[in-house]
Amino acid sequence: MSRRRRRRRKRRNPAGRLIALVLTLVVAGGAAAGGICYYAEHSGNPLTEYADEKYNADLYRAEPFSETLCVSAENVALDGFTDEPSLHAAGLFNLNERSVEYGYRLYDKLYPASTTKLMTAYLALKYGKLEDMVTVTDSVTGFAADEVVCGLYPGGQVKLYDLLCGLLLKSGNDCGVAIAEYISGSVEAFAELMNEEAKKLGATGTHFVNPHGLHEDDHYTTAYDLYLIFNACIQNDTFKEIISMSSYTMSIGDAAGNTHSLEVLPTNYYSLGKTEAPEGIKVFGGKTGTTDQAGCCVILYSEDMEAHPYISVIMGAEDKAFLYQEMNRLLEAEKALSE
Repeated sequence: MSRRRRRRRKRRNPAGRLIALVLTLVVAGGAAAGGICYYAEHSGNPLTEYADEKYNADLYRAEPFSETLCVSAENVALDGFTDEPSLHAAGLFNLNERSVEYGYRLYDKLYPASTTKLMTAYLALKYGKLEDMVTVTDSVTGFAADEVVCGLYPGGQVKLYDLLCGLLLKSGNDCGVAIAEYISGSVEAFAELMNEEAKKLGATGTHFVNPHGLHEDDHYTTAYDLYLIFNACIQNDTFKEIISMSSYTMSIGDAAGNTHSLEVLPTNYYSLGKTEAPEGIKVFGGKTGTTDQAGCCVILYSEDMEAHPYISVIMGAEDKAFLYQEMNRLLEAEKALSE
């Protein structure tokens, strides 16, 4: 029998119980899985003081908010699991139990690097049509030699589905720009949409400036917000299909009407076969991100040996080897919860 119910997490911040109340007071509407979250307005109430500090409370007074989300304090301890202070943040989210099993600096504002592309993909899937042919502009050029691109041709056309594969697997920055212009007409307008939609998801500690995550001082998120965005993405079957791929061959059109093929591979080491997950843990895929300012980041969707789904995230590892060492520690903790 699973010990999942018997394991107790030690919360280092008692205000977590209060914020959990704020986010889970939901009134069900018909058969819909969700409702309205009511905010308690009482002067001097520690619940409202904590919510005002961590969130824009106006968002929760009359906006739909899913009752299926994991909510917690900033730090959540897990028996037998020690913090790694050199990391910027880390978290393990139990999707079935709607609980945060582990959290370290979940609400610190951090640079997301290419994990930004999750929001770009979310908007492409929400507002775009996968079979649409996207016309590429000159905006996809000008990236530095060490900035990843898929080699899109200005004046050429690429199917939106292929752009998503290039975005999520190879992490092509040019794919992000092409998607942004397709959805909103410009990168600037798309960034505004990213921020609007992030707030709708509850990601109030996030501010986006571009669709790819190359460093901007005013471009940031939190580990918890990243969980919210990724969790929204995995509700889409096409998204899960793409992040589970071991490779994909893009068809990239040029201005002359010629078609070029490009094989794109995932960037996370589990999908590449460079790192093995603990026995009994199945990693479906996720998104990586690396810049000098962000460090090495990864967020994953996985299942334990009983097929219980989890999201795990690490931000700010010093290098790739340490990133996956620490991620395997999180996945081992996931495994232990089902034993």
